[in-house]
Amino acid sequence: MENKKSIFPFFRSADKSDFIISDDVERAKRNGRQIVALESALITHGVPWPENLNIARALEQTVRDNRANPATIAVQQGQLRVGLDAAQLETLAGARDAGKCSLWDLSGALVRGGSAGTTVASTLYAAERAGIKVLATGGIGGVHRGGGYDVSTDLLQLSRSQLVVVCSGAKAILNLPATLEMLESYGVPVIGYQTDDFPAFYSRESGLKTPLRAETPQEVANIANAHWKLGFRTSVLVVVPPPAESALPREQIEAVIAEALQQAEAEGVRGSAVTPYLLTKVSELSGGESLRANLALLTNNARIAAQIAVVLPQEHTDWRYI
Repeated sequence: MENKKSIFPFFRSADKSDFIISDDVERAKRNGRQIVALESALITHGVPWPENLNIARALEQTVRDNRANPATIAVQQGQLRVGLDAAQLETLAGARDAGKCSLWDLSGALVRGGSAGTTVASTLYAAERAGIKVLATGGIGGVHRGGGYDVSTDLLQLSRSQLVVVCSGAKAILNLPATLEMLESYGVPVIGYQTDDFPAFYSRESGLKTPLRAETPQEVANIANAHWKLGFRTSVLVVVPPPAESALPREQIEAVIAEALQQAEAEGVRGSAVTPYLLTKVSELSGGESLRANLALLTNNARIAAQIAVVLPQEHTDWRYI
């Protein structure tokens, strides 16, 4: 039989070294120091260069300033890495060809041997596998607007991974009522942090109410602990309004989002390209105001996530699958 070349010459075999926990994270775990996972899709697709590197560094420093250890998670050189050193973080931020991977394409990202930012879903997977109990991000994915069935894997993975996830709600470009309904269907507790309103990412209010409220990190930890003691395997979602000084009025940003959606439809943007396209377009149409709000809420969420991490009961930090 004639030998034929593989149609996938760039693929390589996967092995056990494809999942790497950094020495810094391992050392923190040995010393009993709590860890906050940070997703990296915001670095590769959410924020432009060089702001992406600046915010990535700022998020890690914010976690350290609040007595926890940061673990930025990403795919680099075909390895799913939990914790990046300074050089790796800079390389990821400056990579023009970096991809973005969720659960369905994570294995492909590994065998291709390249680099990619991890979404909330794939970051949740890696964090739980590494024994991390808290994740900080800007906004989760959710149910997209429009008549099609487009639902982020973030919601599914929130129903599978036992972490506290701190965010400013779902991204404002999404269908927020439908997203909140799906979180309820998946049994994911939603806690408003010092608020009764479900934030709309750039805005402090969406007109939707959260079923639970917590005033302090300890209250969040108590709710998460009670939830997991009942045997539930889901995440606990903590929604934090963006800082008042950087938040945008809901009516203002809704008009911008509507225009960005129209342009996406006109240009035929589909699938995984929709979210980064809309975030970029919204930033352009808002004169950079949405980006400034995004950066402020990211830092604020990292701070609160670290404060929650340090009061979580130690006995649950090893509930993981490997």
